[in-house]
Amino acid sequence: MRKVSRLFLTAACGLALLGTLGCDSRAHKTDSGGVILVISDFDELPAEVSVSATNVAGGAVTIGSLTLQSNIAQPGGGATNLMDVEIQSYEVTFSRGDTGTRLPPSLVQPSLIYVPAGGSTDLNNLRILQSPQLSNTPLSDLQNFGIDRETGSSVVILNIRLRFFGKTIGGRDVATEPRAFTVEFRQ
Repeated sequence: MRKVSRLFLTAACGLALLGTLGCDSRAHKTDSGGVILVISDFDELPAEVSVSATNVAGGAVTIGSLTLQSNIAQPGGGATNLMDVEIQSYEVTFSRGDTGTRLPPSLVQPSLIYVPAGGSTDLNNLRILQSPQLSNTPLSDLQNFGIDRETGSSVVILNIRLRFFGKTIGGRDVATEPRAFTVEFRQ
């Protein structure tokens, strides 16, 4: 009786181990390849912004619309819901496109955006500058003095860099490559 019991226990453990290995193998195949997250379209991109009008209009500068696209890294492998992406945040950073060196603080915003694997999601009125950016130098100088006190210019040119960060449902970190554009700010 003891031999049968030991044999049964050994067989049960073996089956459990085989089942675990089989599940791990299936999960790996299902999420293999992953996705590549891309900012694919911009519409209504601000090229010139009045800081005076922005403060009156609610204290934000926005992009009219943009598209986030999730491309399958290995198209022949197919897509599953484990490859769907949940965007967790986006970041906007600045550099100067003129001779100035002072920069507004970066903008990091939490986000709850869903992008299906192999699909896309359109975003409207995405904020790229808010009150903390507009109320700090050099943009506050334009509002308060009509010029950037560092350069003496009535125009501040900012290179704006946008990037999104998220995770696939399967747990992989994904991020877009940065997309950059330039905006002229005036009083």
